[in-house]
Amino acid sequence: MTAEREMKVGAGGTALVTGASGFIGRRLLQPGERALVRRPSGLPDEVLGDLLDPASCARACEGVETVFHCAGLADAQARDLDALWRANVVGTQHLLAAAGSAGVKRFVFLSSVKAMADPGAECIDEDWPGEPATLYGKAKRAAEAAVLEAGAKYGMHVVNLRLALVYGRGSRGNLWKMARGIHAGWFPRLPETGARRSLVHVADVVAAARLVAARPEANGRTYIVADPRPYSARELYEAIRAVPPAPTFSWSVPAWALRAAGRLHPRLDEIVEWLIGSACYSPARIERELGFRARIGLQEGLREMLAEG
Repeated sequence: MTAEREMKVGAGGTALVTGASGFIGRRLLQPGERALVRRPSGLPDEVLGDLLDPASCARACEGVETVFHCAGLADAQARDLDALWRANVVGTQHLLAAAGSAGVKRFVFLSSVKAMADPGAECIDEDWPGEPATLYGKAKRAAEAAVLEAGAKYGMHVVNLRLALVYGRGSRGNLWKMARGIHAGWFPRLPETGARRSLVHVADVVAAARLVAARPEANGRTYIVADPRPYSARELYEAIRAVPPAPTFSWSVPAWALRAAGRLHPRLDEIVEWLIGSACYSPARIERELGFRARIGLQEGLREMLAEG
């Protein structure tokens, strides 16, 4: 099956994309597909609604064959822990119930590698034992379970995608902030600690979502989506510096100094861990079972992310 054919099958007639005004959702949404949005965004076929309102979920799913569920709340966006759980778990349950009642055939949930236990220094796969440490991760894990349960209940083709750090043009996450700091000259060269971090370009996320919707053997499966090669913090730093216009100034901070700074405040500790800690995830299952392999290399992806305009 060609990539073009997979894209068409993945759409499955009328498709619904939740979170369509967000970073991933707006790249996933194709012309002629429906968008569920909380406020008017000017998209051609948008349905105003909220995942916490079952009636609006029902309206959004009417006549739909495929749902790509991108909407959710990140740790940094949550006003409180209850809001995080309601948005990521209860909202997903409402959408699944509406999809099942409407006869939706395919449901793809964009989850996160945070739904797994912390990998430590290992490079882990979907079978890594243990429970997620954060409430965000626990919420994603609970939503994944709801997706699989709904698949069995309604006879719906369902897939969970656990995304590594997603980057690309329009991203405003940690990698983008790091790149801005490097090009502004204030972000230091990071030490080589041997730690590895997985990431994936948003274009590869879109390709994976379309593929798993199209392939019958993906039904009921959970897949990690990541670049097959993880990168150290130093490699990320040097790759960003190589993107024109290259910064002319750089300075270094040893690992011990970063760790000492992290001990000053919990939030600083989180930042330091992101900078020099390990977070490695293997995409071997989706490569083996579906032949999917992320195609956007780091240098190409960084150039796209940092392009102006």
